[in-house]
Amino acid sequence: MPRTIPLPSIRNFGIVAHVDAGKTTLTERVLYYTGRIHQMREVHDGAAHADHDPIEQRRGITIKAAAVTCDWQGHRLHLIDTPGHADFTIEVERSLRVLDGAVVVLDGVAGVEAQTETVWRQADRHGVPRLVFVNKLDRAGADFARGVADVAARLGARPVVVTAPLVEDGALVGVIDLVEGRALRWHGPRGDTVTAGPAPAPLCDNLQAAREHLLEVAADEDPAVLADVVDGRAPAADAVRAALRRATLAGRAVPVLAGAAYRNLGVQPLLDAIVAYLPSPPDRDDRDLDAAPLAALCFKTTFDDHGAMSFVRVYTGALVKGATVVSSRTGKRLRVGRLVQLVADTRHEVDRLDAGELGAVLGAPLATGETLADPDAPVALEAIALPEAVVRLAIEPATRDDRERLPVALARLVAADPSLRVETDGETGAAVLAGMGQLHLEIAVEKLATDHGVTVTAGRPSVAYRATLGRTVRRDVRHVKQSGGPGQFAHVVVELGPAPRGAGLVFEDRVRGGAIPRAFVRAVEAGIRAAMADGLVDGHPLVDVHAALLDGATHPKDSSELAFHVAGALALRGAVAEAAPVVLEPVMRLEVTCPEDAVGAVVGDLGRRRGQVLALDATGAARVVRGEVPLAETFGYAGVLSALTHGRGRFVLEPARLEPAPAGARGGGRAA
Repeated sequence: MPRTIPLPSIRNFGIVAHVDAGKTTLTERVLYYTGRIHQMREVHDGAAHADHDPIEQRRGITIKAAAVTCDWQGHRLHLIDTPGHADFTIEVERSLRVLDGAVVVLDGVAGVEAQTETVWRQADRHGVPRLVFVNKLDRAGADFARGVADVAARLGARPVVVTAPLVEDGALVGVIDLVEGRALRWHGPRGDTVTAGPAPAPLCDNLQAAREHLLEVAADEDPAVLADVVDGRAPAADAVRAALRRATLAGRAVPVLAGAAYRNLGVQPLLDAIVAYLPSPPDRDDRDLDAAPLAALCFKTTFDDHGAMSFVRVYTGALVKGATVVSSRTGKRLRVGRLVQLVADTRHEVDRLDAGELGAVLGAPLATGETLADPDAPVALEAIALPEAVVRLAIEPATRDDRERLPVALARLVAADPSLRVETDGETGAAVLAGMGQLHLEIAVEKLATDHGVTVTAGRPSVAYRATLGRTVRRDVRHVKQSGGPGQFAHVVVELGPAPRGAGLVFEDRVRGGAIPRAFVRAVEAGIRAAMADGLVDGHPLVDVHAALLDGATHPKDSSELAFHVAGALALRGAVAEAAPVVLEPVMRLEVTCPEDAVGAVVGDLGRRRGQVLALDATGAARVVRGEVPLAETFGYAGVLSALTHGRGRFVLEPARLEPAPAGARGGGRAA
């Protein structure tokens, strides 16, 4: 069966931003103008199509990425609306892993904010080309020029204005298209009617400079455009767009557009820009994607009353209903059941997903990061990086029935959100949820009740401390066990010490002469990895360990993978006491926005919390304090900041790194 949409006509992109920049409102308008919905609904009413989860509707925030498939001007758009809150960064990370482009939304008043920088760095890591949409330009205090300047100053990008705000009598009425040299005005309550007319002549100084910069960037990419500019001719709009597309795909430019999604202004030009400037799958991969064997990545799994739904991106080949594929995680073959494409929670069944397409497999037990491949050409795509949890929360089932259902509910919760961890309290034996922040864990507890029917009581949030080794030691371990049946024998010599921060377990096989078979070497590594999670230092899991397997011996009958797994774990356990372990605490990036008269109080309070100020900036009439502070010192900060700023301050926290914790600080870190 031939594909229905040509590969060059597909756009896979995400909408990413700081919280409250207007991502979901913009997604709602995209659905409306592409004809996927016939009535726009609003986030503040708890009714937006993309925020279909009851918890999202109740809280008025996006907590999980929503996938949308729609069409615009003969192009298939696969859009993922992502959360803006730092606690749900895994949703952005795994979305960007499978997307080809992104639209970064800025609040026209606030400009680039803390989470904007975070998602920009994530997009940088994945090499994802971007557009910027400066939103909310209808609001008092909005400043398009400042937003553009922020993109250059704070994000290190080369912004190129494509559309700029058109303001008449103090009100935003449309945008000025600098490529076509025209003014676009919107009419009617839903913005269905757009009229085009000549741009104001002459252009104001700022817009004239923006137009000249646009042509300069295009001229850098296309000699024909350069010749027109040098000769004083206006280059053809199509040539300018093609040149800007090349610059965007190469990361040499970032097109910037203006609008106000809530007022239905500027959305259609943004859709045009997505088609014109963001990459298609062939732009990101020069292979024959249709002819290559199947390779599809599962980037998310959700559960509902009907079972599991696994979101996939097909990179090559085709995922066909009824076909047999192999799983990279288990090595087992499975039959593809129902396939769907989605508009938020509405499913549209399809018979196949071709290369470049996003969709979902129903009923298959897939995990995040798992590859589906052709059984005759198995491959494993790069996995999705998972962030380290920073906050812990002990939970206790409310009833006996809840206790019986809790293990399955927790397994599903973690499968759907792998940035959550399930641990066991070493003192009480209680189940502990670990995650990215207090809000993350609050919502996880809510989901246990609403999605899985399990009610729990929760303790107070506490810091998820970690530990590492302070120096390198050598351990010579002989594991010998005879119990009447088959014995166990493993002899290993292992050097264990600290690894660079963020490295996890760095394992080296330095055994020479085949003294230990390869399968047993992998078992030693697995044993060390398992022991790292056991809370060997005051109950805190170990991170960033370097382990080198130097030598060892086997027994012809009694050696096994299990024996060497145990030996690896024993080696690490024995090393901990000798290696001067160091307890690590999460350090957070903090951004506080407050009135100018409160800056002194905010900075002074930050110093009392073992924090440090990294920068002081201005955003309109507000001031922005950027710094770092240990997570243990931030519990209850919302109330303190409100008092310091008389209710006019707001803040954002996100994990930065782990640092050694002062001995006196380790007992704290619990919410008041």
